[in-house]
Amino acid sequence: MEVDYKLLFFSFLLGIGLNVMFQWLFVKLRKYDPINPRSSHRTLATKTGGIALFTTLFLISLYFYFNSNEIFDFSLLLPLAIIFIIGVYDDFYDADFKLKFFIQIIISKLLIDNGFIINNYYGLFGLYEIPHLFAQLTTVFVFLVIVNAVNFIDGLDGLAISFAIFSLIGFDYLNNSDILTSLNTICIGGIIPLYYFNFKKNNKIFLGDAGSLFLGSLISLNLFHFLDFNQNVINGNRVLLSVVILFYPLFDLLRVFIIRIGRKKSPFIADKKHIHHYLLKKTKSHFITVLILILCSVSLFYFVLNF
Repeated sequence: MEVDYKLLFFSFLLGIGLNVMFQWLFVKLRKYDPINPRSSHRTLATKTGGIALFTTLFLISLYFYFNSNEIFDFSLLLPLAIIFIIGVYDDFYDADFKLKFFIQIIISKLLIDNGFIINNYYGLFGLYEIPHLFAQLTTVFVFLVIVNAVNFIDGLDGLAISFAIFSLIGFDYLNNSDILTSLNTICIGGIIPLYYFNFKKNNKIFLGDAGSLFLGSLISLNLFHFLDFNQNVINGNRVLLSVVILFYPLFDLLRVFIIRIGRKKSPFIADKKHIHHYLLKKTKSHFITVLILILCSVSLFYFVLNF
């Protein structure tokens, strides 16, 4: 991958400006993130981080579109925009999980129609190349898992954005092409400012479901590209490397699902039983908790990649 550092820097600056603007607007409208027993904050906050992120991507894409420079496949903006919109709706009106699942299935089909599909199991369960219908069903299932796993870990300052940056850089490194590099670069630049706004003591800005669902979809997009047998990628076990990059959110998702079902509760009802919540009780610090989890993820990825 070849990173355009000018694009990264411009996305970063635009991200700062848009975060400030949207926070000011939502404070004026008194649209705050409500504080409840599951909240990890006790101060004024707005769920505008995802809105600023998508707007950053949209405005930069618009600039390159009108300059006839397709730095990535602009048709990908349609599925990403739809998942972003359902996320915004969920942030303010608590969308039913069945509605979100239905929209996510549509999004995954749009990505498949754009050529992003898991068409090979690379020896998993003794399978290699699989029929197209089975490939589509697999892609839809994996999309649902990843998007909701990323959404589930968005409960600590900096955790979801740190994991997203790690995943996007990891998959971009593994993919021996620049197809998604510009898209990833814009989004990484756009979410870096959220570190400042996330960790502020007052007037925080959160990613929100708009941001976490969007980032989960973007990570899925990179994963599908990596697992597409027709793509030339870095040598290694593709399935293992994918699981290693996504290990924490996947493991935490499976764990909380088992716990909630075992207690005869809906697996989609949020609580504070995640690993990061238990770790936070020990460290008493969002920053240290996030640092531990990301360092563990990076170390595991490095070990498997060089084993």
